[in-house]
Amino acid sequence: MSETLQTTDVALSDAELLAETVTAVREAGSALRERFGEVVRYQSREELMRALAVNDDTALDILRPRLTRLRPDAGWVEDELDGGALPAGEWWVVDPAEGNVNHLHALPEWAVTATLVRENQPVLTVVHLPLTGETYTALTGAGAHLDGRPLHVSRTADLGLSIVATSQARPDEDEEVVRRVGSSITAMLFDALVVRVAVPATLHLLNVAAGRIDAFWQFAGARADLLPGALLVTEAGGRISDAEGRPWTPESHSFLAAAPDVHARAVSTLSPTLSR
Repeated sequence: MSETLQTTDVALSDAELLAETVTAVREAGSALRERFGEVVRYQSREELMRALAVNDDTALDILRPRLTRLRPDAGWVEDELDGGALPAGEWWVVDPAEGNVNHLHALPEWAVTATLVRENQPVLTVVHLPLTGETYTALTGAGAHLDGRPLHVSRTADLGLSIVATSQARPDEDEEVVRRVGSSITAMLFDALVVRVAVPATLHLLNVAAGRIDAFWQFAGARADLLPGALLVTEAGGRISDAEGRPWTPESHSFLAAAPDVHARAVSTLSPTLSR
């Protein structure tokens, strides 16, 4: 029996769970890295979905048994595009290939994520970037880290000097949300220094946690998109809310993560776009 399997014979602390989760996520990332490099061509939505599924399954074949052994009674979120609150108890929220479409297009912006959620609160998270080898982790009450080094959000106090970012929530979003995204980008183009627009959401949130950019927002969104970054940003000292400044939950219709001193100004910029 491997060392990982042996450690699950006794109750693990959350810190020990985090360390074991790091090992599993890195192994899944290595498997996806072996598949990366050539653009995957597809001529239909069906072909695209099959190609995405192959990547997902490659990582899940490693992650599901490893994480299930760590927490046998925890639920498993089957669809990384699902949103809303989870039932009571513990759940693994996993995105086996966050930014999967980028992977298919030989673009470097993709990751593997795993988050343990307890009573609808993220407890620990791991985000691994296989192409750089970087691993971002957060544990409730213990801070956020990049390969063991503490992360801290930026101290920027002026939205006009800030780099901000957003991401489309999902490929088939309804027209109202799409128009809201467009309005919010326009508003931020007037009020912020630079606006970045790209998928996936998690990579923007890593940058907020690391102090590289100052705010990220998104309308709607899936749990797997937002929970890892929400914990990382919170543990790095940032503020999480919806776009109107109210407490964020997985049931919220918008999401904002920001450095503390630009959060209020970001809310002022974004909240009017919700009524358009």
